[in-house]
Amino acid sequence: MWKNRVAKYGDKVYLRAKRDGAWKSYTFRDVDRMVTDIALGMLSLGFKRGDRISLLSENRPYWTMFDLATQSLGGILATIYATNTPEQCAYIVNNSESRFVALSNNNQLNKLFDKKVSIPLVEKIIIFDPIDGITDKDPRVLTVNKLMELGRSYPHPEELDKLIAASTFDDVATLIYTSGTTGDPKGVMLTHGNFYSNVQGAAEVMPVSPEESFLSFLPLSHSLERMAGHFTPMYIGATVSFAESIDAIRQNLQEIKPSAMVSVPRIYEKFHAAILDNVSKSAPLKQKLFHWALGVGRAAGKYILANKTVPPLLALQHTLADKLVFAKIKANLGGNLRFAISGGAPLSPELFEFFFAMGVTIYEGYGLTETTPVVTCASPGNIRTGTVGRVLPGVTVKIAADGEILVKGPNVMKGYYKMPEATAEAIVDGWFHTGDIGELDADSFLKITDRKKDIIVTAGGKNVAPQNIENMLKMERFIEQVNIIGDRRRYLTAIIVPDFAELEKWAREKGLQYAGRKELVKLPEVHKLIEDAIKKNNSELAKYETIKKFHLTDIQFSQENDMLTPTLKVKRKKVNAYYAKEIEAMYEE
Repeated sequence: MWKNRVAKYGDKVYLRAKRDGAWKSYTFRDVDRMVTDIALGMLSLGFKRGDRISLLSENRPYWTMFDLATQSLGGILATIYATNTPEQCAYIVNNSESRFVALSNNNQLNKLFDKKVSIPLVEKIIIFDPIDGITDKDPRVLTVNKLMELGRSYPHPEELDKLIAASTFDDVATLIYTSGTTGDPKGVMLTHGNFYSNVQGAAEVMPVSPEESFLSFLPLSHSLERMAGHFTPMYIGATVSFAESIDAIRQNLQEIKPSAMVSVPRIYEKFHAAILDNVSKSAPLKQKLFHWALGVGRAAGKYILANKTVPPLLALQHTLADKLVFAKIKANLGGNLRFAISGGAPLSPELFEFFFAMGVTIYEGYGLTETTPVVTCASPGNIRTGTVGRVLPGVTVKIAADGEILVKGPNVMKGYYKMPEATAEAIVDGWFHTGDIGELDADSFLKITDRKKDIIVTAGGKNVAPQNIENMLKMERFIEQVNIIGDRRRYLTAIIVPDFAELEKWAREKGLQYAGRKELVKLPEVHKLIEDAIKKNNSELAKYETIKKFHLTDIQFSQENDMLTPTLKVKRKKVNAYYAKEIEAMYEE
């Protein structure tokens, strides 16, 4: 596919990245030249068809180039999150039996040279951003520039063409290690055919064109960004700009002015919170105008979602609301955002409706690493609030007797690397068992209830889907993160991390005295504030779904404290273990 895209889009800009304060562009042809140099350089160092290379880097053009070079050679790329610990990095390098490693900088290199780990099979380590003397650190280390020099002087460039021609759809293209919440991660084997079928299916239903400009900030190590933010833009001839970091997203949005982006719900939740925070700081008249506009947008949105004509008066009000209010808010998102894609975790209906009211459509999809990843996605004219869209063309979904979602199709993985038992357990008679619970309606719209393993069965035998309740609570102004507990317990409890930006502002307005966040969360006024928010949500739930007690913590769930996965999902077992004492206290009589 890559060579075909180069021939078709040649001098069109494919990648952009910011270096030394300025955005640098690479055309399809530029990238192809560098991919060829990298691939031939790897050949000169003895890389062979079927060999593995581990890639440990933040998003950047070299990430894409090494991915394409490895695929061109018939090799297998094992991806490593840039946030992984030395132990996690070494596990993937060793488990994948990688002879080569490519990485971004000295910080990542130091992880592999950490005294707690060893990587005995690695023969070559290629570094993108070297510092003086870095290649003296270990004879295996060389710079990417040196690798490309070797490639340009390689005497048999025709070998690369032969390797490209030898590749088949059944060849494994990558190993993506599931981040998981417990135990060692499993290496998911995805083939060239897996990716190609998923890209084709997504491009068929999504409103994309070569003129799209994507902003990429989710880790490319994650299957969602790899497929939707890398391979799909390549397939359609679009441009991908790499954000400097998660923290720089808002600035980069305004600089790049993208038409599309791929994200997880947590990022949209942060945008939502920032918008409401700005509104709360504005004059009373502006606040009133915003809420009027939001009401108009929601009313018009109901007609649009139902594919009906918006009544003339409401349409006029909607146009006015956009001009007076929404256009300014959307300008902060670049002003050119046509659509956004959400995956990796459930998007709350309230969040979708909020952005849709402003004219920003978030197309929610569903899938797993093992399904490359997309199984379903919403698309223009096919949005049903509370669902994750329709089943992708070529993919088949059915619901098992216990409610588990089963998937069959060309997007389903080849298996788990060196784990035949786990593979046989996951894929039965061609059906991949997702571990998710859901419902499929007559129009092929899929609704996700929860992860099968996350379902709480109370002491009274009631089944509770915690994610739905957690998403409701996270829409509250003063609540940022939630972990619900209650399996085999008499009632539900929760560990709650407040939204400290909002809470601290509220505390200042109330004149509350405290010496840090640890004291702030213990104040009775704060406890009452969160309690009231929980009571409000409890009133909309069945009795067995209500939160009876909660513990407020000043420690945010993060990747650094191992309570979040790299895709920002809560590691429930880690959180429950850390707060075991506090949890038990909530169940004492």
